[in-house]
Amino acid sequence: MPIAPVSPGPLNLITDVAGLAVGNAQDARVRSGVTVLLADRPAVAAVDVRGGAPGTSETDALDLTCIAGGRIEALVLSGGSAFGLDAASGTRQWLARAGRGLAFGGTVVPVVPTAILFDLTNGGDKAWGDEPPYRRLAALACDAAADRFDLGNAGAGMGARAGQLKGGLGSASWRLAEGPTVGALVAANPWGSVIHPGTDSFHAWALEQAGELGGQAPPDRPFDVAQDLDGKRAIPGGNTTIGIVATDADLTQTEARRLALMAHDGFARAIRPVHTPFDGDTIFAIATGRTPLPEPRPMWLARLGTLAADCMARAIARGVYAADTIGPIEGYKDFRARLRAGRG
Repeated sequence: MPIAPVSPGPLNLITDVAGLAVGNAQDARVRSGVTVLLADRPAVAAVDVRGGAPGTSETDALDLTCIAGGRIEALVLSGGSAFGLDAASGTRQWLARAGRGLAFGGTVVPVVPTAILFDLTNGGDKAWGDEPPYRRLAALACDAAADRFDLGNAGAGMGARAGQLKGGLGSASWRLAEGPTVGALVAANPWGSVIHPGTDSFHAWALEQAGELGGQAPPDRPFDVAQDLDGKRAIPGGNTTIGIVATDADLTQTEARRLALMAHDGFARAIRPVHTPFDGDTIFAIATGRTPLPEPRPMWLARLGTLAADCMARAIARGVYAADTIGPIEGYKDFRARLRAGRG
């Protein structure tokens, strides 16, 4: 059976998947922030970690053998390295006040898996004393959750860096004419580069849809491995790209894990090198279950995973494309203008 036509959803955001909302909160002085994805009802979730220096919490709750059974209320992406794990507490309190979570007698305990990225050396003021801002920022992000949200220097992308360029928060979606919707949300902060060496072409240039990356052209020179790797310094754990793929298909948790696993190919399509010892690359998958996955399920899952990977690659490039220059960390648009002026 041929696959139905595919195009970006109306918003070209992960919130094209029905039942999801995303909120951002950031502190420009600190140069860091938090992004929260909220499900309107408990949803199936899974996680796949590929980087050598991850920072996460409550990922074990996504194991089928655990009491939560892989069902969650929210997912959190945060800056701040280990300090950003406080964002889970802020989100958990917000959900508990709303009465959302696992019920135990007269109380509820929300399950909030979280991943963090490293942005502690980006020039922001990290002298926050005894109160890191992430708990507060998470509550603000929950308050702001909606179907529309900012990209680039927003939420967990506020302090991100993508190789030599400013990183950022990105999102994209695919909608099948007949069948499920797939979306991706990512805070792109990799050690590797998102740009073909010596050019302004994204590695993911060929996946661009409707000018979402400013009108990409193929690289005008062969790939130079030496230039791609030259001059890179690394701090173990000092980077990380963290993301979420979502679908409205009625996936099991095992199928959701496969979706997360396949979505890591999107990292590889957009970033070189990727999954290094210095990155904590992590992808969550969430399935809201509103659309039956057609038969045969394995074939449709393979299709969804392929779409999720391409969607993730587009989201990474969109996050970097949307990010503006901050201090000495140059945004993609300024980089492109400088590079083209130099050629002219």
